[in-house]
Amino acid sequence: MERITEHPLLSFERSEKITFFFEGRELLAYFGESIAAALHANGIRNLRYSPKKDRPQGLFCAIGKCSSCLMEVDGKPNVRTCITPVRPGMKVRRQSGKGEISE
Repeated sequence: MERITEHPLLSFERSEKITFFFEGRELLAYFGESIAAALHANGIRNLRYSPKKDRPQGLFCAIGKCSSCLMEVDGKPNVRTCITPVRPGMKVRRQSGKGEISE
């Protein structure tokens, strides 16, 4: 695992381990770390696909200023996963395009 240990705005204090789901796959994380950091630690680098050219995008600014980390979290699109804490049982999916809600 490749955990992010330093960040200019966020602290990564390690506490209890939790599980969450990425596209149906159960993954481990530490309570309080960002979704993007937890995905990175689990080897997932491609977080979404760009709206115009459908190109893969990964973690870029890690402070919530760009759109590279937008993902669908618990059915809600356009969540900035670099600044959103992971929670037990949450369901995360890659997002294509602008993140329309499908029914």
